[in-house]
Formats: sequence, C-alpha cells, structure tokens
Amino acid sequence: MTQISLILNRINTGFIAVLVGFTSTVALIYQAAINLGGDLQMVSSWIFALGLGMGATSIGLSLYYRVPILIAWSTPGAALLISGTQGFTINQAVGAFLFSAALITLTGMTGWFEKVMNKIPQQIASAMLAGILINFGINTFNLMNQQAPLVLAMLITYLICKHTLPRYTMLAVLIAGFGVAWTMQLIELPQLQWQMSELDYIQPEFNLSAFISIGLPLFIVTMASQNMPGIAVLKAHNYHPPVSRTITVSGIVNMMIAPFGGFGINLAAITAAICMTENADPRPDKRYWSSVAAGVFYILMGISAVSLMTLFESLPSALILALAGIALLSTIGTSLQQALSSPRYSEAALLTLLVTASDLVLWHIGSALWGALAGLVTLMIQNLLNRHSA
Repeated sequence: MTQISLILNRINTGFIAVLVGFTSTVALIYQAAINLGGDLQMVSSWIFALGLGMGATSIGLSLYYRVPILIAWSTPGAALLISGTQGFTINQAVGAFLFSAALITLTGMTGWFEKVMNKIPQQIASAMLAGILINFGINTFNLMNQQAPLVLAMLITYLICKHTLPRYTMLAVLIAGFGVAWTMQLIELPQLQWQMSELDYIQPEFNLSAFISIGLPLFIVTMASQNMPGIAVLKAHNYHPPVSRTITVSGIVNMMIAPFGGFGINLAAITAAICMTENADPRPDKRYWSSVAAGVFYILMGISAVSLMTLFESLPSALILALAGIALLSTIGTSLQQALSSPRYSEAALLTLLVTASDLVLWHIGSALWGALAGLVTLMIQNLLNRHSA
C-alpha cells in the first residue's frame, strides 16, 4: 500500500468517525439547546464549542501518546439534558455543566475514577442509561401517528444497513429520511451562505438544585456510560494510555468550553473503534493519525456550525426526532442487555430502569439520580438480608 493510500485511508476513517458521531447525536444536542430557550445561533455556538474542544483534545492526546484517542460529546448526556433541564434557566444549566466538568477533572487528578466508578455496578449504570434513553426509542414509533411513511422508511433503512453497511448505517438513515421528506414536500431548503460560527458566552449561575438534577447525573452518565466504554475499547485494541491523565485533560477542556455550551466531552467508544481498525492503517502504531484527522474534521464541523445547523433546522421535526431515536436503538439494547446480564443485579437494575424512565421529580431532582439511588439502595437491602439469613 502506497504512502498516499495510507494517508487517504487515515483521513477517510477519521471523516467517517466524525460523520457517524455527528449524524447520530446532533439531533439530541439541537433539541437540548432548544428546550433551554435557545435559537439557531445558540445551537451553533454549542456545536462550535464542542467541535473545538473535541478536535483540540483528540489531536493533542493522540499525538502526545501516539494512541488513537478520540474525544466525543456525551450522547447520553445530551439525552439527559432534554428531559432533565425542565424548570432551569440556561445560565443554571451552564453552571451545572461546569460542576460536572469539575467533578470529572477532580476524579482524574486524584485517581478516583476507577475507585468511584467501581462503587456503582455496571448493571446499575447501564440500567440508568437505558432508562434515560428508552423514551427516545418509544417516541420513534409514536411519530408514526404523524409521519408513518417517513419513519418506516428510516427504520427499514436502519435494519437493512445495520447488517449490510454497519459503518454507514446512520448516514444511510439520514439520506433515506431526507429523500422521503423531500418527496413528501416536508423540506424547504434555505438559502445557504457559509459563515464562520461564533462563540456566545453564557454567564454561569451556580444553583444547588441544578447541580443535583443536571450536573451530578451528567457526571455519572458521562463517566459510567461513556468514559468506561471508551477505556474498554482502547484496552480491547491493546492501547493503554494513562487513564487518569486522559480523563483530567478532557475535564479541563470541558470546563473551558462549558460557558459556550460545551455540556460534556468524554472518551469516544463506538466512533473511536472505527479509528482502531485495519481500515485506518494496517499498523496499529500508526492508527493514531486517524484520530488526528477526526480531530481536524471536528474543528471544521464547529467552524461551519451555522451553515450545518441552518440546513439541519430546515428538516421536519419528525425526521430529527426519528433520527435521534433510531440512532439510540443499539445503545438502548446494549444497555438493557448489560443491565439484566446478572441475576444478582437484575431486580436492582429493573428498579433503576423504571424509576429513571419515569417522570419522577422530588425536590427539583430529576429521575436519573433517583433511579441510580433506587438501584443502590435495593442492592444494600439485598446484601443486608443475605448476611442476616446466612
């Protein structure tokens, strides 16, 4: 294989990783920002901040450690914001973003990450994630009451491409949805004119309820459902960068971009795996260049956020919501499988799932944290009863 072919492979792999990440999650970020009272300009600022943060961190860490370390935005974190920010202002939400990023930085600097996360069984963390995301999957089918042909076309495309073109599944779903929506005259393309994105500073407001309802669940979900799988993917491909230092860097960068809408960045798992295959480079020690290429595309994505989001805003809401729900189907399935994988944790995981998926709000604290506590308390009671009977 020639040097030019190797370079093109690295660039192509990095582009695919970013494209998959963007198409599968941007709908969630868009909805989260809109729910907090944002407009297109604010959404673009969020994407710009996240793109800069993810790009710079991916490039820096990959070059420094010569390991394909890809940083991504928190997909379950974005989903959490949609349901967990009701009743809070954008300033309070940004304060919670900073709080979550500070916790991530602290766990990295102190080496608490492995210790703290080991206290929460993977089954409970997976059940909480499934509870957060399951309504998105259900809403995909609810959308059939509005636009059955559109949603059916996207679902069928997903099912076919999941087995035939797994690497391009979400891109194919987006193209199929766009094509059907265009045929049904649901899309009015705007006059696109490229302009560089701008960062809009949002003054943080530190609110205890927001810390507990948004910041703490965002921290738990990001660490348990994003960073842990990200580390597992690295180890599975025989890469062993310093975990605590990597988490610390992502936390510090997260704190820097939080006032501009950077709600959460973390180690990528699924998209990172794309950069670790033989398609990136036959030599494992050179595959980090794919993550570097992905970092460059992240930055370009951020710079072009206004144009990208103007195009995205012209799409019908059914297309955006169905895209988000379909993108999360595999994550929901994997989370449910992990949550119920052990009979020992099945009851606690089930309670965590049900409480998290509910609309429970006590003392302005959202259901995600109550779900995790329900699971942990259930485990404590079971352990006490088992010891007493023994």
